Amino acid sequence: MSASGGTKAIVAALGANLAIAVAKFVAFLFSGSSSMLAESVHSVADSGNQGLLLLGGKKAQREATPQHPFGYGRERYIYAFLVSIVLFSVGGMFAVYEGYEKIKHPHEIEAWYWPVGVLVFAIIAEGFSFRTAIKESNQTRGSLSWREFVRRAKAPELPVVLLEDLGALIGLVLALAGVGLALATGNGVWDGIGTLCIGTLLIIIAIVLAAETKSLLLGEAAGTDQVEKIKAAAVDGDTVTGVIHMRTLHLGPEELLVAAKIAVQHDDTATEVANAINAAESRIREAVPIARVIYLEPDIYNEAAAAAGTNPGKTPGGVPGNTSGDPADETPDTSKKSGH
Repeated sequence: MSASGGTKAIVAALGANLAIAVAKFVAFLFSGSSSMLAESVHSVADSGNQGLLLLGGKKAQREATPQHPFGYGRERYIYAFLVSIVLFSVGGMFAVYEGYEKIKHPHEIEAWYWPVGVLVFAIIAEGFSFRTAIKESNQTRGSLSWREFVRRAKAPELPVVLLEDLGALIGLVLALAGVGLALATGNGVWDGIGTLCIGTLLIIIAIVLAAETKSLLLGEAAGTDQVEKIKAAAVDGDTVTGVIHMRTLHLGPEELLVAAKIAVQHDDTATEVANAINAAESRIREAVPIARVIYLEPDIYNEAAAAAGTNPGKTPGGVPGNTSGDPADETPDTSKKSGH
């Protein structure tokens, strides 16, 4: 996922939310609708969230330092996680509180045309922002479903904007329904119920975002297709005969660390092995350009030891069976084995 696509969607969402926030707050002042106040705070929170995403993207571009030798790519994950916290606390919890208070102490909506007019305007503006996010996401989503895209995307910006915009559109419909029912029945409790539903929706979205960004912060591996490309590129069938053991880790959305133990012939010279490793690194970077940090360790493939399996306790991500705990005891990931 390109950073430019995410930035375009963020800027579109930021512009829409700032305009909507002002309009909603004006409508609240004239009408006294709690749904409008909750939606005003929601839009302000969303605007702040987009500002956090832009700030995270800027900070992630800093050069690596001796203290942070792998760079600052994960800044984007940190700021995306902060977005989920802001959405939960400022947007969701405030709306729940406001809805509870309105249900407990209802009052009629005044100047109904203000909230109705602003909500219609907000739906149009949010629809434009949502359309931009969908368009940018489709450029990288491929054949993934929307659910899979949100769960598997390594760049957090587009999934965050998508869920925020979706939540905003549903929230606006809930607010419109609450205001409409309050006007139709003359009972302000409906306005409070609409506000309570908005808060619940925002909390659910915030929890989903927190769970996904937490996974990214912990460190996710490359996608299955990228892993297969790396394995295929590492093996040349001559000096490098297989991948014994490999781990990948996203240092950022567009930067991947690859660490692998590769099988070589037992009678290869040090020079031949070194040249083979350099060639393998070049092939891997060509096959998967975001694989920027690569560590390859040569070893002799031991078929008897490989038959014992792996130990997940000592080799993260392995399968039960190996008692040695040595990653070299794993079966190569390709069919080209040296037999040594």
